[in-house]
Amino acid sequence: MNPHPTLLQRKCVPKPWGRLRLPHPFEGAASEQIGEVWFDDAGTTQDLLVKYLFTSDKLSIQVHPSDDLARQSGLASGKEECWIVIDADPGAALGIGTKVPLSPQELRAAAIDGSIEQLMDWKPVSRGDFFYIPPGTVHAIGAGVSIIEVQQNADVTYRLYDYGRPRDLHLDDGIKAATAKPYDERMHSRIDFACEARIFDGPKFGLWIMSDWPADGLSGEAVQIIPLRGQVSIRQGSGHGVTAQAGDCVLCQPLARLHASPDFICIMAQAKV
Repeated sequence: MNPHPTLLQRKCVPKPWGRLRLPHPFEGAASEQIGEVWFDDAGTTQDLLVKYLFTSDKLSIQVHPSDDLARQSGLASGKEECWIVIDADPGAALGIGTKVPLSPQELRAAAIDGSIEQLMDWKPVSRGDFFYIPPGTVHAIGAGVSIIEVQQNADVTYRLYDYGRPRDLHLDDGIKAATAKPYDERMHSRIDFACEARIFDGPKFGLWIMSDWPADGLSGEAVQIIPLRGQVSIRQGSGHGVTAQAGDCVLCQPLARLHASPDFICIMAQAKV
């Protein structure tokens, strides 16, 4: 990667479940329904992808494959991801896991007749909820939530059910990838956005909420810095620096110097490779 800090390019992605008016930190009206804002380094592919998601309707009920299963299909990797809820309307919910274990045959039948929607475990959420979503988890994001999603940078999603919307389903691949069972609540936690902490230490990436570099836990791999409030200037050696605030994402080495405003706090995400 570029040894100097890079302010990643912001991309707004229309989705049928998105919003015409985006909340903080992307305030303003849009000409079409924007569901995702994600960040890319032109010309290179990063191990992790950071997204904001803004929903006005439910996303499809879906599943992601493991690395091993994805590679059997000729893909570079599967996808594990996590969700950080930054805002939620009253009554908003995320569907994570099924209420009871389902066999592949039962999952297929439920996806075909639509009863899968009632079999999902819809969990009420609010600002500060964190969920790790390992491969194989049957999941769906509900309406009225704003989320930061950190994921393996792989475009592999198998839709099991989409509420009758005219999009392709992937039942054969999805049933093969899915482990339809109740969610392990040990993978859910609450984040205090005012306190620095290590949020998550998983197989593919680690996450922190910090105002400066954490004292331990980082490797030498590149880090993506996602400001939540305040402003930070980041410089590596004598090279050029970048300045970032909420709504930005910076890719840098963990040796970079951070010069932050007193109110600065961010999410740091680092891949394990």
